[in-house]
Amino acid sequence: MQRYRNAREAVDDLRPDVPIYGFRPQVLQQDAQRFLAVFPGKTAYAVKTNGEPAILENLVAAGVGTFDVASPQEFVAARGAKPDCELLYMHPVKAQSDIRLAFEQYRIRSISLDHEDEVAKVLRIVRALDIDPATITVFVRLATKGHAAYELSKKFGAAPGHATELVQRIASIGFRVGLCFHVGSQVEDIGSYRDALTIAAQVRRDAGAEIAALDIGGGFPAPYRHEGNAGPAVPEIEQMMPRILKEIDAAGFGDVPLIAEPGRVIVARCLSVIVRVLLRKGRRIYINDGIWSSLSDSWTGKIMLPARFLPDPARKRRAGKDELVPFRVCGATCDSVDILSRPFFLPDTLDTGDWIEIGHIGAYSLSLRTRFNGFYPDTFVEIETPFEEAPGARGYASVETMGDVPGDDSAFGEN
Repeated sequence: MQRYRNAREAVDDLRPDVPIYGFRPQVLQQDAQRFLAVFPGKTAYAVKTNGEPAILENLVAAGVGTFDVASPQEFVAARGAKPDCELLYMHPVKAQSDIRLAFEQYRIRSISLDHEDEVAKVLRIVRALDIDPATITVFVRLATKGHAAYELSKKFGAAPGHATELVQRIASIGFRVGLCFHVGSQVEDIGSYRDALTIAAQVRRDAGAEIAALDIGGGFPAPYRHEGNAGPAVPEIEQMMPRILKEIDAAGFGDVPLIAEPGRVIVARCLSVIVRVLLRKGRRIYINDGIWSSLSDSWTGKIMLPARFLPDPARKRRAGKDELVPFRVCGATCDSVDILSRPFFLPDTLDTGDWIEIGHIGAYSLSLRTRFNGFYPDTFVEIETPFEEAPGARGYASVETMGDVPGDDSAFGEN
């Protein structure tokens, strides 16, 4: 992997016509160690967030030894980075063959579910392999609702009464019992954890069973907010975690071993993507990446990504003023929905052939990229300087929708 001090150096050297990922391993390790320092329980990195080998290897180097996995492919990825790592199989619905693989080959001993049929699958495999149930912790996934950029309670989770029955059944079989929940992704309201803990405390009380562990999931927010972006500020993890731990104590779980599944808060800042402007039409720009590749978070409009203008030094004459203006950003594919939902504010002098570095894309960008239309970014360089500290004119994704931006469509090259 070629190494540069910043994206400007990479662009000047490579003059890339394909998207380039700027990987910052030192930022990744620092953010991982920040989380490890403030969370007193077991930190299980959520592999789904970004399972690239370089990411997992640097997390191991930072001290992460446990991984939240959802599939055999993620088993392989995590063990490839650390052969003796602990794996928590926290996807609530699984193929029976995958459960057997997890127990038999990977010796996974923590698993989650939210339905009695899943209990039957687990029990069937445990008996077939002659495993002592007391060596396995079965987590009951609780249905909760939270306030987050991405709300994750619609698909999984047992309601309190159902969860109580599951806990009692699991305990009667002889399994160790855990409780788990997931309040969403990019949580900005501590009340989401408080509400989930209230449900967990009710289930614990009604079930009357010993709880071996409490998994509070993920959701811890990454700091996307930046100068010029009026989006809501989120607390730093050093301020947020003590408040969560206080709520855990208040709910009566201060004596229970804790697990967390961080993802976005650890990997968001470690990756950027350098894209080239293929064409400027008025205030509309076409870039060589998009929603089907690295920018799915920008498509949803939930995350406000920072950006940096990297002008092509070969262009000696430029039109426009030296001020930030809104651009509608179109992706590389021929799909007409490949347009970011919010404008990016960038210098008015931007033109065809220039580059833009879009920062803080470490979470989900690589996991969700596709090969649609034959476009698949896969070129990496190492960048030494954190995105926030690098030189160059800054820009940002607006909190406004395109319809909220002052001016008519002609301002964006629509007419």
